[in-house]
Amino acid sequence: MIGIVGVIVVFVMVFGGYLAAGGKMAIILKSLPFEMTMIGGAGLGAFLISNSGADAKHTVKDIGKVFKGAKWKAEDYRDLLVLLFELLRLARQNPVGLEEHIEDPENSTIFSSYPKILADHEAIEIICDTLRSASMNYNDPMQVEEVLNKRLEANLHHQQHSSHAMQALADGLPALGIVAAVLGVIKTMSSIDQPPEVLGKLIGGALVGTFLGVFLAYGFAGPFAARLGSVANEDHHFYELIREVLVANLHNHATAICIEVGRQNAPHGVRPTFSDLEEAMKNAKQDAA
Repeated sequence: MIGIVGVIVVFVMVFGGYLAAGGKMAIILKSLPFEMTMIGGAGLGAFLISNSGADAKHTVKDIGKVFKGAKWKAEDYRDLLVLLFELLRLARQNPVGLEEHIEDPENSTIFSSYPKILADHEAIEIICDTLRSASMNYNDPMQVEEVLNKRLEANLHHQQHSSHAMQALADGLPALGIVAAVLGVIKTMSSIDQPPEVLGKLIGGALVGTFLGVFLAYGFAGPFAARLGSVANEDHHFYELIREVLVANLHNHATAICIEVGRQNAPHGVRPTFSDLEEAMKNAKQDAA
Protein backbone atom coordinates (compact mmCIF):
# COMPACT_ATOMS: atom_id res chain seq x y z
CA MET A 1 0.00 0.00 0.00
CA ILE A 2 2.78 2.44 0.91
CA GLY A 3 4.38 1.80 -2.49
CA ILE A 4 1.21 2.84 -4.31
CA VAL A 5 1.02 5.98 -2.17
CA GLY A 6 4.61 6.76 -3.12
CA VAL A 7 3.88 6.45 -6.85
CA ILE A 8 0.90 8.80 -6.51
CA VAL A 9 2.96 11.33 -4.53
CA VAL A 10 5.68 11.36 -7.21
CA PHE A 11 3.18 12.08 -9.99
CA VAL A 12 1.18 14.65 -8.02
CA MET A 13 4.20 16.59 -6.75
CA VAL A 14 6.07 16.68 -10.07
CA PHE A 15 3.23 17.46 -12.44
CA GLY A 16 1.21 19.38 -9.86
CA GLY A 17 4.17 21.68 -9.25
CA TYR A 18 4.71 22.06 -12.98
CA LEU A 19 1.09 23.05 -13.56
CA ALA A 20 1.06 25.33 -10.53
CA ALA A 21 4.06 27.17 -11.96
CA GLY A 22 2.12 27.85 -15.16
CA GLY A 23 3.39 24.95 -17.24
CA LYS A 24 1.24 23.42 -19.96
CA MET A 25 0.76 19.68 -20.38
CA ALA A 26 0.00 19.87 -24.12
CA ILE A 27 3.67 19.82 -25.24
CA ILE A 28 4.50 16.95 -22.87
CA LEU A 29 1.48 14.88 -23.87
CA LYS A 30 2.17 15.43 -27.57
CA SER A 31 5.80 14.30 -27.28
CA LEU A 32 5.25 11.59 -24.65
CA PRO A 33 4.32 8.66 -26.97
CA PHE A 34 7.38 9.15 -29.17
CA GLU A 35 9.82 9.86 -26.35
CA MET A 36 8.46 6.95 -24.33
CA THR A 37 8.86 4.65 -27.33
CA MET A 38 12.52 5.61 -27.71
CA ILE A 39 13.48 5.68 -24.03
CA GLY A 40 11.26 2.84 -22.83
CA GLY A 41 12.05 0.68 -25.85
CA ALA A 42 15.79 1.24 -25.57
CA GLY A 43 15.65 0.62 -21.81
CA LEU A 44 13.75 -2.63 -22.35
CA GLY A 45 16.21 -3.73 -25.01
CA ALA A 46 19.20 -2.97 -22.79
CA PHE A 47 17.51 -4.84 -19.92
CA LEU A 48 17.02 -7.92 -22.11
CA ILE A 49 20.60 -7.75 -23.37
CA SER A 50 22.08 -7.62 -19.87
CA ASN A 51 19.93 -10.40 -18.37
CA SER A 52 19.19 -14.00 -19.25
CA GLY A 53 15.61 -14.97 -20.00
CA ALA A 54 15.18 -16.55 -16.57
CA ASP A 55 16.67 -13.52 -14.81
CA ALA A 56 14.49 -11.10 -16.77
CA LYS A 57 11.38 -13.13 -15.93
CA HIS A 58 12.43 -13.29 -12.27
CA THR A 59 12.94 -9.52 -12.12
CA VAL A 60 9.55 -8.74 -13.69
CA LYS A 61 7.89 -11.14 -11.24
CA ASP A 62 9.67 -9.47 -8.31
CA ILE A 63 8.27 -6.02 -9.18
CA GLY A 64 5.19 -6.95 -7.18
CA LYS A 65 7.34 -7.08 -4.03
CA VAL A 66 7.69 -3.29 -4.21
CA PHE A 67 4.03 -3.06 -3.26
CA LYS A 68 3.51 -6.31 -1.31
CA GLY A 69 6.66 -6.11 0.80
CA ALA A 70 8.51 -9.02 2.38
CA LYS A 71 7.19 -12.54 1.87
CA TRP A 72 7.63 -13.65 5.46
CA LYS A 73 5.36 -12.06 8.06
CA ALA A 74 5.36 -12.25 11.86
CA GLU A 75 3.11 -15.32 11.92
CA ASP A 76 5.47 -17.11 9.51
CA TYR A 77 8.40 -16.63 11.90
CA ARG A 78 6.29 -18.05 14.71
CA ASP A 79 5.28 -21.01 12.55
CA LEU A 80 8.89 -21.62 11.55
CA LEU A 81 10.01 -21.74 15.18
CA VAL A 82 7.20 -24.15 16.07
CA LEU A 83 8.07 -26.33 13.06
CA LEU A 84 11.72 -26.46 14.10
CA PHE A 85 10.65 -27.20 17.67
CA GLU A 86 8.62 -30.20 16.52
CA LEU A 87 11.42 -31.51 14.32
CA LEU A 88 14.17 -31.12 16.94
CA ARG A 89 12.01 -32.67 19.63
CA LEU A 90 11.32 -35.67 17.39
CA ALA A 91 15.00 -35.92 16.41
CA ARG A 92 15.96 -36.35 20.07
CA GLN A 93 13.08 -38.62 21.05
CA ASN A 94 12.93 -40.80 17.93
CA PRO A 95 15.75 -40.21 15.39
CA VAL A 96 14.48 -43.02 13.16
CA GLY A 97 11.00 -41.51 13.11
CA LEU A 98 12.45 -38.20 11.90
CA GLU A 99 13.69 -39.75 8.66
CA GLU A 100 10.25 -40.12 7.10
CA HIS A 101 9.65 -36.40 7.56
CA ILE A 102 12.94 -35.08 6.20
CA GLU A 103 13.08 -37.57 3.32
CA ASP A 104 9.55 -36.83 2.12
CA PRO A 105 8.48 -33.43 3.52
CA GLU A 106 5.59 -33.09 1.04
CA ASN A 107 3.83 -36.03 2.72
CA SER A 108 5.00 -35.24 6.25
CA THR A 109 2.31 -34.64 8.84
CA ILE A 110 4.62 -32.11 10.51
CA PHE A 111 5.58 -30.08 7.44
CA SER A 112 2.06 -30.17 5.98
CA SER A 113 0.83 -28.20 9.00
CA TYR A 114 2.79 -25.22 7.66
CA PRO A 115 1.88 -25.00 3.94
CA LYS A 116 3.49 -21.61 3.29
CA ILE A 117 6.84 -22.83 4.59
CA LEU A 118 6.45 -26.17 2.81
CA ALA A 119 5.93 -24.30 -0.48
CA ASP A 120 9.33 -22.61 -0.09
CA HIS A 121 11.82 -25.12 -1.49
CA GLU A 122 14.90 -23.29 -0.21
CA ALA A 123 13.69 -23.26 3.41
CA ILE A 124 12.67 -26.93 3.27
CA GLU A 125 15.94 -28.00 1.68
CA ILE A 126 18.02 -26.14 4.27
CA ILE A 127 16.09 -27.75 7.13
CA CYS A 128 16.05 -31.27 5.69
CA ASP A 129 19.64 -31.26 4.41
CA THR A 130 21.01 -30.04 7.74
CA LEU A 131 19.00 -32.51 9.82
CA ARG A 132 19.94 -35.31 7.44
CA SER A 133 23.63 -34.40 7.74
CA ALA A 134 23.36 -34.44 11.54
CA SER A 135 21.85 -37.94 11.41
CA MET A 136 24.86 -39.04 9.34
CA ASN A 137 27.25 -37.80 12.05
CA TYR A 138 28.24 -34.72 10.06
CA ASN A 139 27.53 -32.68 13.14
CA ASP A 140 30.54 -30.42 13.70
CA PRO A 141 28.79 -27.10 14.52
CA MET A 142 31.56 -24.95 13.03
CA GLN A 143 31.67 -26.83 9.73
CA VAL A 144 27.91 -26.97 9.40
CA GLU A 145 27.62 -23.25 10.12
CA GLU A 146 30.24 -22.49 7.47
CA VAL A 147 28.37 -24.59 4.90
CA LEU A 148 25.09 -22.89 5.79
CA ASN A 149 26.68 -19.44 5.59
CA LYS A 150 27.91 -20.11 2.06
CA ARG A 151 24.52 -21.44 1.04
CA LEU A 152 22.71 -18.45 2.50
CA GLU A 153 25.13 -16.03 0.83
CA ALA A 154 24.47 -17.67 -2.54
CA ASN A 155 20.72 -17.53 -1.94
CA LEU A 156 20.85 -13.83 -0.98
CA HIS A 157 22.95 -13.04 -4.04
CA HIS A 158 20.33 -14.71 -6.23
CA GLN A 159 17.45 -12.91 -4.52
CA GLN A 160 19.19 -9.54 -4.95
CA HIS A 161 19.60 -9.95 -8.70
CA SER A 162 16.31 -8.17 -9.38
CA SER A 163 17.52 -5.19 -7.37
CA HIS A 164 20.80 -5.06 -9.28
CA ALA A 165 19.00 -5.39 -12.64
CA MET A 166 16.62 -2.53 -11.79
CA GLN A 167 19.50 -0.36 -10.57
CA ALA A 168 21.37 -0.94 -13.83
CA LEU A 169 18.25 0.16 -15.70
CA ALA A 170 17.94 3.24 -13.47
CA ASP A 171 21.58 4.14 -14.18
CA GLY A 172 20.99 3.94 -17.93
CA LEU A 173 17.68 5.77 -18.27
CA PRO A 174 19.07 9.35 -17.92
CA ALA A 175 21.56 8.66 -20.72
CA LEU A 176 18.82 7.19 -22.89
CA GLY A 177 16.80 10.35 -22.19
CA ILE A 178 19.70 12.40 -23.52
CA VAL A 179 19.78 10.20 -26.64
CA ALA A 180 16.09 10.93 -27.22
CA ALA A 181 16.68 14.64 -26.58
CA VAL A 182 19.56 14.74 -29.08
CA LEU A 183 17.36 13.13 -31.70
CA GLY A 184 14.78 15.81 -30.95
CA VAL A 185 17.40 18.52 -31.44
CA ILE A 186 18.39 16.94 -34.76
CA LYS A 187 14.75 17.08 -35.79
CA THR A 188 14.57 20.71 -34.66
CA MET A 189 17.67 21.69 -36.65
CA SER A 190 16.04 20.39 -39.81
CA SER A 191 13.30 22.99 -39.25
CA ILE A 192 15.59 25.91 -38.41
CA ASP A 193 13.87 28.08 -41.01
CA GLN A 194 10.59 27.95 -39.09
CA PRO A 195 9.33 30.86 -36.95
CA PRO A 196 10.25 31.02 -33.22
CA GLU A 197 6.88 29.74 -32.00
CA VAL A 198 7.34 26.55 -34.04
CA LEU A 199 10.96 26.10 -33.00
CA GLY A 200 9.99 26.63 -29.37
CA LYS A 201 7.58 23.73 -29.48
CA LEU A 202 10.13 21.51 -31.21
CA ILE A 203 12.82 22.30 -28.63
CA GLY A 204 10.31 21.76 -25.81
CA GLY A 205 9.44 18.37 -27.26
CA ALA A 206 13.12 17.45 -27.43
CA LEU A 207 13.63 18.37 -23.78
CA VAL A 208 10.79 16.05 -22.81
CA GLY A 209 13.21 13.20 -23.58
CA THR A 210 15.72 14.43 -21.02
CA PHE A 211 12.97 15.00 -18.48
CA LEU A 212 11.45 11.55 -19.03
CA GLY A 213 14.76 9.70 -18.70
CA VAL A 214 15.63 11.41 -15.43
CA PHE A 215 12.05 11.18 -14.12
CA LEU A 216 11.79 7.43 -14.74
CA ALA A 217 15.28 6.77 -13.36
CA TYR A 218 15.06 8.67 -10.08
CA GLY A 219 11.30 8.62 -9.59
CA PHE A 220 10.68 4.94 -10.24
CA ALA A 221 13.47 2.58 -11.39
CA GLY A 222 15.95 3.67 -8.68
CA PRO A 223 13.44 3.51 -5.80
CA PHE A 224 12.11 0.18 -7.12
CA ALA A 225 15.67 -1.20 -7.08
CA ALA A 226 16.25 0.01 -3.53
CA ARG A 227 12.95 -1.49 -2.34
CA LEU A 228 13.67 -4.85 -3.97
CA GLY A 229 17.06 -4.95 -2.25
CA SER A 230 15.45 -4.12 1.08
CA VAL A 231 12.80 -6.83 0.68
CA ALA A 232 15.46 -9.41 -0.24
CA ASN A 233 17.38 -8.55 2.94
CA GLU A 234 14.21 -8.75 5.05
CA ASP A 235 13.31 -12.18 3.68
CA HIS A 236 16.89 -13.35 4.19
CA HIS A 237 16.42 -13.12 7.96
CA PHE A 238 13.96 -16.03 7.71
CA TYR A 239 16.69 -18.35 6.43
CA GLU A 240 19.22 -17.00 8.91
CA LEU A 241 16.85 -17.95 11.71
CA ILE A 242 16.84 -21.55 10.45
CA ARG A 243 20.64 -21.55 10.57
CA GLU A 244 20.74 -20.19 14.12
CA VAL A 245 18.33 -22.81 15.47
CA LEU A 246 19.95 -25.78 13.71
CA VAL A 247 23.49 -24.76 14.67
CA ALA A 248 22.38 -24.28 18.30
CA ASN A 249 20.95 -27.80 18.13
CA LEU A 250 24.33 -29.16 17.02
CA HIS A 251 25.84 -27.57 20.12
CA ASN A 252 23.52 -29.91 22.08
CA HIS A 253 21.55 -27.14 23.73
CA ALA A 254 18.11 -28.04 25.05
CA THR A 255 15.40 -27.86 22.37
CA ALA A 256 13.67 -24.94 24.11
CA ILE A 257 16.99 -23.07 24.24
CA CYS A 258 17.57 -23.64 20.51
CA ILE A 259 14.15 -22.18 19.74
CA GLU A 260 14.77 -19.22 22.04
CA VAL A 261 18.05 -18.54 20.22
CA GLY A 262 16.07 -18.37 16.99
CA ARG A 263 13.36 -16.18 18.49
CA GLN A 264 15.85 -13.63 19.76
CA ASN A 265 17.61 -13.55 16.39
CA ALA A 266 14.38 -12.73 14.55
CA PRO A 267 14.03 -9.07 13.48
CA HIS A 268 12.16 -6.99 16.04
CA GLY A 269 9.18 -6.27 13.83
CA VAL A 270 8.41 -9.95 13.22
CA ARG A 271 9.73 -11.48 16.43
CA PRO A 272 7.03 -13.47 18.27
CA THR A 273 6.68 -12.78 21.97
CA PHE A 274 7.90 -15.41 24.40
CA SER A 275 4.38 -16.14 25.65
CA ASP A 276 2.86 -16.40 22.15
CA LEU A 277 5.58 -18.78 21.03
CA GLU A 278 5.29 -20.86 24.20
CA GLU A 279 1.53 -21.17 23.68
CA ALA A 280 2.05 -22.21 20.04
CA MET A 281 4.57 -24.89 21.06
CA LYS A 282 2.20 -26.21 23.73
CA ASN A 283 -0.53 -26.54 21.11
CA ALA A 284 1.90 -28.37 18.83
CA LYS A 285 2.72 -30.80 21.64
CA GLN A 286 -0.96 -31.46 22.25
CA ASP A 287 -1.63 -32.06 18.56
CA ALA A 288 1.29 -34.50 18.36
CA ALA A 289 0.13 -36.40 21.45
